[in-house]
Amino acid sequence: MADLHSVDTEAHGARTAGSLLPSDIETRADCERLVRAFYGKAMADPVIGFIFVDVAKLDLEAHVPRITSFWETVLLGNKTYGGGAFEVHVGVHAKVELREGHFKRWLGLWFETVDELFAGERANQAKVHALRVGQAFHQRLQGFPSPRDAAPDPGGIVVTTVDPPAR
Repeated sequence: MADLHSVDTEAHGARTAGSLLPSDIETRADCERLVRAFYGKAMADPVIGFIFVDVAKLDLEAHVPRITSFWETVLLGNKTYGGGAFEVHVGVHAKVELREGHFKRWLGLWFETVDELFAGERANQAKVHALRVGQAFHQRLQGFPSPRDAAPDPGGIVVTTVDPPAR
């Protein structure tokens, strides 16, 4: 999935000289702020929003504490997250094929959100870790069925044609 590398972490992190840089991610509250801002964008996004809203039917208020704990564990070392997220994505992939473009858009929105809110080592770690997760999930999902893999249902009568016999 080398194409995910085309998400430019440097361009997303560029700041103009003399501008005030946001602080780095330092607390659970920072992680939650990032998560809420990201999902606000992702759920309204014309490319991937339907996955969260219509397919996964994401309950944001139930999801935010869990995903905040994930990022708090990854970025701050506070072991508040347990479990895995991959199986949930397998279920979503079974309903709508999660394609490389979906992951690229997810990463683009994540990088954009991180860069709008934070700058520093942990902010960079948030982007690097998201890139790794996106690549790993996309690659692993290729081994799981998606709607494209389902055999079409002919829906009743099947019509076949037979060539007339040669004379």
